[in-house]
Amino acid sequence: MNAVVLDRFGGPEELSLRTIPRPEVGEDDVLIRVEYSGIGSWDATEREGDYAGAFGVPSTFPYVLGWDAAGTVAAVGRGVDRFAVGDRVYAAITPVPRGGSYAEYAVVEAEHVAHLPGRMPAAQAGALAWDALTALSGVDLLDLQPGATLMVFGASGGIGHLAVQIAKHRGLRVLAVASGDDGVALTRRLGADASVDGRREDVVAAASAFAPEGLDAALVTVGGATTEQALSAVKDSGRIAWPYGVYPALSTAPRASVSNYNGDRSSAATDRLNAIIEAGGLQVHVHRMFPLDEARDAHLALREHYVGKLALRIA
Repeated sequence: MNAVVLDRFGGPEELSLRTIPRPEVGEDDVLIRVEYSGIGSWDATEREGDYAGAFGVPSTFPYVLGWDAAGTVAAVGRGVDRFAVGDRVYAAITPVPRGGSYAEYAVVEAEHVAHLPGRMPAAQAGALAWDALTALSGVDLLDLQPGATLMVFGASGGIGHLAVQIAKHRGLRVLAVASGDDGVALTRRLGADASVDGRREDVVAAASAFAPEGLDAALVTVGGATTEQALSAVKDSGRIAWPYGVYPALSTAPRASVSNYNGDRSSAATDRLNAIIEAGGLQVHVHRMFPLDEARDAHLALREHYVGKLALRIA
């Protein structure tokens, strides 16, 4: 199969397109013929070698990146009964130890594969799984009642723009802290009750105007000094959801309680996610789609300003 691989960790120039063996299918696995793959900021971190050994498995080369995929089931293991060859699916993958989705085929445990809802285009679903499940897990963790106020910090990014939509689906009032005029416009289009440019505007003042008695909660997708200042607008009794992997970490503890978490990628979680999609409550904003042979350019684009997601078109 064709795949973009690393023969060593490093910069975008280390990515190369070539032919490698198709991954083997285990008893509980699904082999996906990949059509689209999401590109995450963490892909660059992984490309540079910062995840080497982090998953308890030694890194081996050629190394295939890619945590999200959408496509068609090409084969299933003997223990798999939820999927059949030809099913349209999307998946949350871990590239270690068997390779990711920057390839024509990817193998995934069936537990982390979901049927593709008819309302979700495959080009969007390819960039969906990890960010959407992280957003959903954060909103679930906060457990807010309809009408409660939620600040989504980093609301025009991959996780954030999906969190805005999931929160609105739950009946929450959402203050979106976005990046740039295009980020503010995106979050408004996706239903945020109020949007503010976190780079140029006073977020604390905007939060105070939005929720004079204090915000009920916040979901944070990017750290830093502006984030910490903004969290002062969450009431003392409020809650803050902070996914593992969001940096920089807090330097001082806010008054509200902070809960760190990982995205749930179980079949139960994707069932909940699919219910939101089927209700028309979710779309993935793909800022730019790159062909597989332009993966280096895609990684260079990760360094630039963009909103939503970047993605690869595999087939």
